[in-house]
Amino acid sequence: MNVENGDARKRRSVEPYDPFEHRKVEKPNSDLRSCANLIKSSLGSGLLAGPLAFSNAGWGIGIIGTIIVGIICGHCIHILVKTSRGCCVVEKKPLLGYSETCKSVFTNGPKQVRKFATTASIVAEFALVLTYAGVCCIYTVLIGDSVKQLADNYAPSMILPVEYYCLILLVPLCLMCQIKYLKWLAILSVTANVLLFVTYLFCLYYIFSGPIKFNDKIAIGNPARYPAFLSTVIFAMEGIGVVMPVENAMKKPKHFLGFPSVLVVAMGVIVFLYSTLGLFGYFRYGDVLRGSITLNLPMDEWPAICAKVFIALSIFFTYPLQFFVVIDTFTKYTEPRIKPNYRVVAQIVSRVVGVCFCVGIGMALPLLEQIINIVGSLFYSILGLIIPGIIETVFRWNDLGRFNWVLWKNCFIIAFGFLCLFAGCTVTVLDIIKIQTGQTE
Repeated sequence: MNVENGDARKRRSVEPYDPFEHRKVEKPNSDLRSCANLIKSSLGSGLLAGPLAFSNAGWGIGIIGTIIVGIICGHCIHILVKTSRGCCVVEKKPLLGYSETCKSVFTNGPKQVRKFATTASIVAEFALVLTYAGVCCIYTVLIGDSVKQLADNYAPSMILPVEYYCLILLVPLCLMCQIKYLKWLAILSVTANVLLFVTYLFCLYYIFSGPIKFNDKIAIGNPARYPAFLSTVIFAMEGIGVVMPVENAMKKPKHFLGFPSVLVVAMGVIVFLYSTLGLFGYFRYGDVLRGSITLNLPMDEWPAICAKVFIALSIFFTYPLQFFVVIDTFTKYTEPRIKPNYRVVAQIVSRVVGVCFCVGIGMALPLLEQIINIVGSLFYSILGLIIPGIIETVFRWNDLGRFNWVLWKNCFIIAFGFLCLFAGCTVTVLDIIKIQTGQTE
């Protein structure tokens, strides 16, 4: 009997560490809820900006580019999660966040890069906070724009700037962002997904309710506008900052990767919805599109009014999910330094201050299309393309595959990320200068 117990202990010591067996999640999510969170973290204002992206690239380049970007973004999510799981085995920890994964990769990588472990963690945290703070700013402006359209139509005697509507949203957003658990945020995400899908159907209704002209629509647009297209598509496709919290909170985390899986289903839905709405929205409205297709819909018909209300509510319900990444990072560093009896108050205050900051930035820069492009080209390129390519390369440095194909593949992803970053930022800054110059003349 003792011999058998000794053999069992020996086998357990030889077997690799299984992080899934050691995970203890307070309120785990089902596969459906996890898929809903992943879809909602990507879709929203990005989906409705699809037609504008297609007008920048042309419908032919738009379709091909959307599919390619979808594959690249999905692959980057895949390698991030796979690398994180590998680091969990090495570190013998049940789960790791985004920045923790980056630190672990460099800590356990080749000797030459170990000194950069802390720097990698800081860069990842900084990119996460800036990215999702930028997303919250975009959501503030989008909701404000939608509410302003409705208010201007039904109360023409009291026309206010969009900044005032952003300020009015401050109190309800502060209350919504007090929700702490992804389990409860998943309920809001499901509701937001339903509203977004209904809005998608309303947009298709208006797209096909009038004549669609193909002869004046270009298949291959001006190459100078491709960076703006890529920035908008990357913004719409990427939800990588929410990926690790979603995967870490799953009841069955093994279902996140594989085929079929939560990731494959979510990315398939995202690419399909984005490409169809982008293509047909461009065919219907041409080059006169605004940052969100709902802003192009008429104001005197109930389906269009419902679409504007639904998208405002959908983005409103999504706001706490995006803000979760910001506050989660803040909590991780501050909570250990706060006395237990003050932590609840500190959480409430920090969430209110964070929302006020995002709303303030949105009020200062109410240029929806340009903010989307900046966040997509600068922040999501770093967070969703460049960093995943780097950490997989470092993690697999001693096993890069035949002919070093992993290295070459990740070099392409990193180069693509830097191209999107520099070209997208340049085009967007030039657009902002042109707009501001036009306003002052």
